[in-house]
Order: sequence, then structure tokens, then C-alpha cells
Amino acid sequence: MKNKQIVVIDFGGQYAHLISRRFRQLGFPTSVIPFNKLYTIKKEGIGGAVLSGGPASVYDKGSPKLDFNVLNGLPILGICYGLQLIATHYGGKVKRGRKREYGRAKLKILAESDDLLKDLPREFFVWMSHTDEVTELPKGFEVLARTDNSPYAVIKRGKIYGLQFHPEVSHTENGLKILENFAKRICEVKPSINLMNKAEEIIEQIRKAVGKERVICAVSGGIDSTLVAYLLWKAIGKQATFVFVDHGLLRKGEAEAVLDLFDKLGIRNLVFIKAADRFLKKLKGVEDPEKKRKIIGDEFVKIFEEVAEKRGPFEWLAQGTLYPDVI
Repeated sequence: MKNKQIVVIDFGGQYAHLISRRFRQLGFPTSVIPFNKLYTIKKEGIGGAVLSGGPASVYDKGSPKLDFNVLNGLPILGICYGLQLIATHYGGKVKRGRKREYGRAKLKILAESDDLLKDLPREFFVWMSHTDEVTELPKGFEVLARTDNSPYAVIKRGKIYGLQFHPEVSHTENGLKILENFAKRICEVKPSINLMNKAEEIIEQIRKAVGKERVICAVSGGIDSTLVAYLLWKAIGKQATFVFVDHGLLRKGEAEAVLDLFDKLGIRNLVFIKAADRFLKKLKGVEDPEKKRKIIGDEFVKIFEEVAEKRGPFEWLAQGTLYPDVI
């Protein structure tokens, strides 16, 4: 029988893809689906659902809502906005808090035998980021944990759970263990992702796609582009040329740090272009952020065209970027 996955339902917050990443880090397969595309899921392939945080208030007109009937029978973990959706759907009340709670809070577990909180300390610090709060618990729900400011920090009814805090961020102690407990103990999903195997799979895909052709790869020094560069180098070696542009907007010492990192990783064929004067001259006197963005983008294109003309031809362009940028 094929292993099931955890589906993360995105309500427009900044954490949906981080939640998915944390599950995958633990080995559990996931997918991220916008709240208004829930009809596209096939429930038989899902072990459980996570309702992500979001910037809206559940009581606002037009705020994202959820058809809970689609998830009927599935284990659910609501985080922040997700908790508040669960509370209002089942008859509880949510109101704007007296003050926004942002930062560390000490969680006190009241039901340590529950599967979600299994093998956790009785008290530890979690990360809060919310303005609204549950003021009245829905019938049939019980409180599993609280903080001084959040009496309903963890709630439960059957296999439906809600957390007021964010277990996916590094500031929350034992956050990964909570997510693991949800996936393994409550959803009964088995860890099946091996990141090393995934890397080898990607390297082989690159080799098959590129063949004997050449690739020009944009490098910023960030995690995304550095990872792409490393996988490319492992896959096709000197068929790839890496271009790193110092545009004058880097932090002090950042260019040197990037060059040092590439050297330590053993990545060769790196073209380092000092172009600070060129970029800053174009940006002089420009105040509008959107105009700045377009000027920077246009100048990057020109530089890459110059490199391609000098060192090409190249059949492929490689670029590492954030998932939201792809969308």
C-alpha cells in the first residue's frame, strides 16, 4: 500500500512552505495546497491535514474559510489562524486580543499522555505571533496545554488539534517533535523521504536533461543558488559556468564569504564580476523601489548577456530561487 502524505493548507501566511519543509526534513512526504483549491485533493492519498497560519482574522468579511467536509475523517492540525478556524467552525469564539502576542512564551502541558505531546517536557518555550485569540472553547474540545497569555494554547477533539503557537519555527523548542508526533502517531504516516537519495536523484535528472550541453548558472551567495550550483557541479562539472555579480548592494564582507564558500565546496568555473560602480551609477537619484528593482534586473540581464557572448554558447540557464518566486 502506497504511503500517504501530509497536506498543508495555505491561508496566505508566511509559514505554509516552512511547515511543509519541516515535515520533509523529518522524512514525511507533503504537499502545499491553497485553501481555495481544496477540491483538487484526493483524500485517499492523504494521512492528515495541517491548517497553516495566515494574516487575516477569522471574523473579517472575506477572510479565508475552509470546507471542513472535504477533510471529514482526517486528522487535522490547525496552527494559529488554523486553530482559530477550527474554534469558530465548531462553535467557539475568537476575538481580538487585548494586545498582540509576539515572541517567546512558556508552554505548560496539562495532558502529557496525549499522542501529540508524547515524550515532551512538562514546560518549554514556544513562539507566538498572533493578534486574535480564542475566548470560548467549542463544545467537546479539551485543553492540552496553556501559556500565561493563551489559556487555549493547545486544544483537541478526537483527532482534531489546534496550536496557538508556531511549532515550525526554530524559536519553538520541541517543535519538530510535535510535528513528528502528529504525522507518525496521529496520522500514521511513515517517514519515507531520504534527502541524500533525493540529491542523487536530482543530480541524475540534471545529467539526463543537459547531456553534453553547457549551463550558465546565476549565483547570489544565498542558500538556494548555492545549492543549485553545488548540484550542477556534481552533475556536470565544467559544463557549468557560475556567475557571481557584486552589484554594490551586498553586506560588508559578503562577496569574500561567497568566494570562500565556493572554494571550500570545490566548485570551479566561477566568474566573479565586480560591478558596484555600474549598478550604483544607474541607481543614483532613484527613490521608487519598483524602479530600482527593474534597473537592477535589467543590468543583471545585460551582464549575463556579456558573459554568455564571451564564454558561451550556453544552452541552459540555471537559477536557484524561492518557491513563491516560482509561483
